Amino acid sequence: MTIRVFVVDDQDLVRTGTIMVIQAQGDMTVVGEARDGLEALARLGKVVADVVLMDVRMPLLDGVEATRRLLAGAGAGPKVIVLTTFDLDEYAFAALRAGASGFLLKDAPAEEIVAAVRTVHEGDAVIAPSTTRRLLDHVAPTLPLPADPPIPLTDREREVLQHIAQGETNAEIAGRLFLSEGTVKTHVGRILAKLHLRDRVQAVIWAYEHGQIPRI
Repeated sequence: MTIRVFVVDDQDLVRTGTIMVIQAQGDMTVVGEARDGLEALARLGKVVADVVLMDVRMPLLDGVEATRRLLAGAGAGPKVIVLTTFDLDEYAFAALRAGASGFLLKDAPAEEIVAAVRTVHEGDAVIAPSTTRRLLDHVAPTLPLPADPPIPLTDREREVLQHIAQGETNAEIAGRLFLSEGTVKTHVGRILAKLHLRDRVQAVIWAYEHGQIPRI
């Protein structure tokens, strides 16, 4: 199956370079491009895309609001990967809360970008451990403290959630907790189901917002 990609960036050089990288892949094709959020929403209403690479800082309509509007409609919309210049970027965090499936730095290697597209297309989320941890540690102190709601997770599931929130992969979690990857995958699935979350990105945000990760 060919992955249909839509590229949104207000910098012509960056947008063109990203398009060239995507078009060079045998399993991907670019179905459209846009210079800002408004243009992206208009064009995405006329084409079918599986994955949108969305810059967060743009004129007219930024990537955060564009992502929110794009994913607010009924039915399954495209997956969104937000692109940011800064690894400590509140815009990127806001885009994740708006429903994006992950974020990448604009200067990420080409192989990292195409790997991210494949990952979100398969239904997973893109979490770069180091940048995600720095970003959320930077933003977490600004989040409101939770009202201590009941959390329907077992002790093991809480433990797995804490490792997810640190950006660790299933293999890394399995190694730390002396479990098989299959068992970790089962725990992750139960966590998402119990908390009514879409993917690991939402799990990370939920963990921080509900005080499951120690504040700095």
